[in-house]
Amino acid sequence: MKGIVMAGGSGTRLYPVTQGINKQMIPIYDKPMIYYPLSVLMLSGIREILIITTIEDIRNYKKLLGNGERFGVSITYKVQKAPHGLGEAFIIGEEFIGSDSVALILGDNIFYGSFFSDTLKKCISLSRGARIFGYFVKDPKDFGVVEFNEEGEVISLEEKPLHPRSNYAVPGLYFYDNTVIEKAKRLKPSGRGELEITDINRLYLEEGSLSCINMGRGMAWLDTGTFDGLVDATNFVKAIQDRQGIMIACLEEIAFNKGWISREEVLKTSKPLLKTNYGGYLMDLVKLKEKR
Repeated sequence: MKGIVMAGGSGTRLYPVTQGINKQMIPIYDKPMIYYPLSVLMLSGIREILIITTIEDIRNYKKLLGNGERFGVSITYKVQKAPHGLGEAFIIGEEFIGSDSVALILGDNIFYGSFFSDTLKKCISLSRGARIFGYFVKDPKDFGVVEFNEEGEVISLEEKPLHPRSNYAVPGLYFYDNTVIEKAKRLKPSGRGELEITDINRLYLEEGSLSCINMGRGMAWLDTGTFDGLVDATNFVKAIQDRQGIMIACLEEIAFNKGWISREEVLKTSKPLLKTNYGGYLMDLVKLKEKR
């Protein structure tokens, strides 16, 4: 399975900040926002990743992430010329996806919870159909909404409905088989002029191959598309890291624990960063491994 991060968009809800910087480059506590969705794909075991962004922002992403080698992954880049919707990701990424299945994650979504890694590992084994998630929220009007029957089966999907049929929002993480490319090409722009990801999910629902995993209370999902969301996410990450002493979305740590990069590669990255908590954490990571 391959992975795509959607990191474009205009970020209008974060003006004037996003008039000078791409939204996914804004820090969430001690890391750029883009680190968090990348960590989800890496925890899934995905090593081939495409970042879709704007022509203005590719240079900065390449400067920040390079080709992904230091994280033990391969990162490539494509341009979305205008915000034509999430469904366009599979058309832009058709050559990258090839004959594989694919995971799509939004660049401004943060996930954290126990056993989440185990859930992700099950998702990458998907060979047919689509797998999405449901997350209970107080006010789902700003999200895609999924409705279940009494047996827990998906019966409807709506995009930002005025009168939601349930309180279950669909977070920005999706797993698809290879037919998603053909389905994306069949889409027509919505009233917003976008190729909607909800319409792709409906096509899978209509053919009976859509499944939805309900994220329980032990799972945190944070959407950082607003200033309040940025503050909430920063406070959440800081609280977890301060209390547990374990970093969220440390890409080198994930790669090191999976055996994708060596001790020497971690040390090489950490040395220029020793004046920061991040560099010190990487150094301690190697020391801890050596003691075991």
